[in-house]
Amino acid sequence: MNSRYSWSMLLLATVLIVGSPVWGQGSKPLRLAPGETGTIRLVAASGPLDNPLKGWCPYTDAGPIHQPYSMVFKYISWRELEPTPGDYRFDEWEATWDQGLGRDRHVIFRVYIDYPSKPSGLPQWVRDLGVEERPYEVYGGGRTPDYDDPRLLAGVERLIAKLGERYDTHPRVAFIQLGLLGFWGEWHTYPHTEWAPSSDTERKVIAAYRRAFPNKVVMARYARDNAGEQAWLGFHDDMFPEDTDNGQDWAFLAEIRRAGRSENWKVAVVGGELVPGQAERWLGAEYLLTKQMLERSHFSWVGPYGPPLLASRQDAYVQRSEELVRRMGYEFQLTRVVLSRAKPQQLQVQVSLKNQGVAPFYYRWPVQCALLDSAGNIAWVGTTEWDVRQWLPGEHVVAAKWPLDLKPGIYRVALGIQDPWTKRPAIRFANDAPVLNGWTVVATVEWQGE
Repeated sequence: MNSRYSWSMLLLATVLIVGSPVWGQGSKPLRLAPGETGTIRLVAASGPLDNPLKGWCPYTDAGPIHQPYSMVFKYISWRELEPTPGDYRFDEWEATWDQGLGRDRHVIFRVYIDYPSKPSGLPQWVRDLGVEERPYEVYGGGRTPDYDDPRLLAGVERLIAKLGERYDTHPRVAFIQLGLLGFWGEWHTYPHTEWAPSSDTERKVIAAYRRAFPNKVVMARYARDNAGEQAWLGFHDDMFPEDTDNGQDWAFLAEIRRAGRSENWKVAVVGGELVPGQAERWLGAEYLLTKQMLERSHFSWVGPYGPPLLASRQDAYVQRSEELVRRMGYEFQLTRVVLSRAKPQQLQVQVSLKNQGVAPFYYRWPVQCALLDSAGNIAWVGTTEWDVRQWLPGEHVVAAKWPLDLKPGIYRVALGIQDPWTKRPAIRFANDAPVLNGWTVVATVEWQGE
């Protein structure tokens, strides 16, 4: 039988049961005997403020943070990662991830060579090869290496390969920025444009990242030149929202549109930094523009600078911060769950949901259904084939079924999206429903015998 037709017939036979927002407090369990079906309509609520891989992303050493967050941002220099040829200090670097604000948080990182106002990130052993450096005074001063020197480029390509070996499947790493080239690793040397890496160097670095990170989302600062040719790249706007779409041809979104990359957000994340030191402005008089730019660019995260660094007591500031977080990236809300035992030893589940955010989730984290006993212990878990990456903004209906030999009794039906890092359900839904150890409880059922 056609699957759509079978589900239509199933829905025609459905007995509508409106679920209480908190099951077990006056709610009668849904009777689920062989051949019976029930529908639960979920109650909407405001979404979580610290769901993974979205929202605020401060530095680990940013000091007090006044709002929830789920990620931290880490810079690291090439010199620190590889102080001598082939001696990669990944263990030492990762030990810093848990310092300050970083404990139990996912990480976004960028490797740099030239960070104005900081000591050079070029390893001494690369300098000893004879790679030329040019001193400058802008942005606090520094030294820019010759990015086109084949000796430097060979070392960069080896470094990227090693980064891929270490982090391509590392479950704690959220997203990776191209970095390495240009001031701050932002692929420009303005106003010294004559020092910019050549197109050939850029192409080789991008190709190295593509080889090294087939499983991670990688982000570029600009959608220009070679980066603008890549359908798999994400982008980061580090002057959000002032330069996001300001009418200039060099604006962040103007370059994305010109490169034909306006649909990249569907497969690769977009995020970046709020204009440093201006959170009150962009959540105050300019808030409407901030919200428009977030929606227009499909932003998923903001950092390292952002609103949570400011201890504002103004209700409007906090409310607008929370509104932005809920609008960023994904926000999944369950609307209806249909449970059925078409066969005595089989559970069928159909879920209707909507993504109220501006972007999808970018990794295929497992979506699971569980039955919890009266003590809250897991009596059974089934993993679906649902691909959460396909839940673009809008409405979705997904279904799954499993053979299930279960003792008669009262169970709570729960849904969870598992974080491969913690091995626990992590993504929560914008619903008024109990959450037990990460599991969102959608119904209480009485599983009856044959």
